[in-house]
Amino acid sequence: MQPSRIAPAPWFLTGNGFVLLYHIPAAFNHQFSFMADYQKAGYKGGIGAVMLVDYKSSDVGPYYELLFIPGLFYLGGKLTFSISKIYVSSYDSLWNARENWAIPKELAQFKVITLPDGSHRFQAGQQDHQFLEVALKPKGWQIPFTSKLLPLSSITQQNHLGDLLLTPITLKGQVRFCSSEVKFSEPDFFPRFIN
Repeated sequence: MQPSRIAPAPWFLTGNGFVLLYHIPAAFNHQFSFMADYQKAGYKGGIGAVMLVDYKSSDVGPYYELLFIPGLFYLGGKLTFSISKIYVSSYDSLWNARENWAIPKELAQFKVITLPDGSHRFQAGQQDHQFLEVALKPKGWQIPFTSKLLPLSSITQQNHLGDLLLTPITLKGQVRFCSSEVKFSEPDFFPRFIN
């Protein structure tokens, strides 16, 4: 099926999101993180992440995203990040990301509820089956942030031909801390991460 919008790289996106950082045990990642064979071969460990994002604008319009990064990888002669599981709410985002960067996006339905105290409930599901819910509450002061402060800011994915595609990521905005509580996460759909 063709998308309604074809959007080649690069993309420019704006939005809000939560990045939950973890030191994820290697044994967990090899068993539960949905890593492809090339990722298992290049896996190095270190800090991984769960990202829950509300893109307000992009080259394919607004959409929600949920993704899992197991940690660092050595791929194509470089130390990089790689996504092992990712869901989005837009078919245009799915199709174009697979074509542009070999990101293995899948479709899901999302619901984000903002409560009076400023906290959020982030829910994801497929075909009326909810498989994840996370409660998140921002706290503290916002401070400026840029990815120029990070030693690594790229992702590498393998396409259907076996080629590795390295994509640099540039981020700029405001950050602050948040608390998180995983209400539930079904491991058949997404790695069961901890609070």
